[in-house]
Amino acid sequence: MRDHVESSSGLVLRRWTPGDATAVRAAFADPLMRSQSSEPVDSVQAAESWIADRGGQWAQGSAFAFAVVDGDGTVLGNVSVAAVNRQHATGWVSYWTTAAARGRGVASAACRTLAQWAFDEVGLFRLELGHRVNNPASCRVARAAGFTVEGLQRQKLAYDGDRHDVELHARLATDPLH
Repeated sequence: MRDHVESSSGLVLRRWTPGDATAVRAAFADPLMRSQSSEPVDSVQAAESWIADRGGQWAQGSAFAFAVVDGDGTVLGNVSVAAVNRQHATGWVSYWTTAAARGRGVASAACRTLAQWAFDEVGLFRLELGHRVNNPASCRVARAAGFTVEGLQRQKLAYDGDRHDVELHARLATDPLH
């Protein structure tokens, strides 16, 4: 299974390495990123642990996370497929980008590349993702990556005591990419 994939837009998806800890720590210092991890990533040691967790999931075959980097090797974000269910050939896609990479098409290009990798390398058939309805940028990423809206999950997520509706998207291996 390839752990290094190049996108048609020149981005590279590669496995996270311990040397990425400073970049991961910097990414999670952004207030928009703090809720993107179940544990605080507020130190280099916490970032190293976050990276080690991604490696452990990869080894178990339960999730596959990639650092999204540019041609110079600068970390621009993360894209992953988790909750891999081999019986049903499904997985859950998530993504984030650094503040500097937002609005440049990085997340949608990375998601398109990840989806094709998951179909071809992991043998998945259906990929799902969800975003809070108050996050239109994430919706644009999902649509640009070929994910179709399937419905609304009412008050699914809770952040800081507030409940949020989530829009569910999915992409099938048989779906054409627009």
